[in-house]
Amino acid sequence: MKFVVTGSLGNISKPLTQLLVGKGHDVTVVSSDGQKTGIIEALGAKAAIGSVQDSDFLTKAFEGADGIYTMVPPNWGASHYRQYIGEVGNHYLEAIRASGVKKVVNLSSIGADLDSGTGSIAGLHDVEAILNTLNGVAISHLRAGLFLTNFFFDIGTIRTMDIMGNNYSKETKLVMVHPKDIAAVAAKELEGSFTGKSHLYVAGEEGKTGDFVKVIGAAIGKPGLPWVQFSDEETLKGMIAAGMSKAIADMYVEMGRAIGSGVLFEDFENHRPNVWAPTKLSDFVPELAIVYNSGK
Repeated sequence: MKFVVTGSLGNISKPLTQLLVGKGHDVTVVSSDGQKTGIIEALGAKAAIGSVQDSDFLTKAFEGADGIYTMVPPNWGASHYRQYIGEVGNHYLEAIRASGVKKVVNLSSIGADLDSGTGSIAGLHDVEAILNTLNGVAISHLRAGLFLTNFFFDIGTIRTMDIMGNNYSKETKLVMVHPKDIAAVAAKELEGSFTGKSHLYVAGEEGKTGDFVKVIGAAIGKPGLPWVQFSDEETLKGMIAAGMSKAIADMYVEMGRAIGSGVLFEDFENHRPNVWAPTKLSDFVPELAIVYNSGK
């Protein structure tokens, strides 16, 4: 079968490409970076170099595909992030309609049932709604949990302050998943048969923030590593000081509030997956420890 994977060589798109190529499928990878062409081809896939904000380019890339995997690449320079996400969703809409693709697996997020108050996730709510207007196209939205790989972003704070923290408490419940497990679900959906418009929660592990921190601390040689709950104002200032734009920092602060209140996980609780992804935090922390101990 012929599949198109957007997202270049990202944490989900690369393993998804490897899985599909390994099963003998014809795979095209969409990337904005021409320098990645050789790496994509080395995986056994074809490279389509262009922007996801170019409907004509996407239409040509999608033509003849049995299915496509869509995701919105990060754009840290966007001043209106939700608007940017929605614009990409509309470019996908136009290209899917023009190319005649009939099967789409779309990366969404836990909390995408909510139309506001969730930071960038609200943009993924918009993308779901946009794509769901397509007639005669089967769409499976993968509402993934928070990525285990997001813990890499805590390494700098651990090194400089010997803490982890955010604007929610150590008692806050998190629902986590490893990107490679999302890739496995995406591959299964693309190869399978589904109809209509649906969403599928993808999660590997749930637990309290403080318990996750204990596992991380033990893995990097810092038992007793504390979790500190910052105020929204402190969180915002810290992100901006780290080089993040105010627009992006505001988005993450809002997402943190949604996590802390539990509202982000309410629909998940009503539609819990029957099968959980296999990778747990204990499987991931050796990888985290290698990066932490490398000093890079």
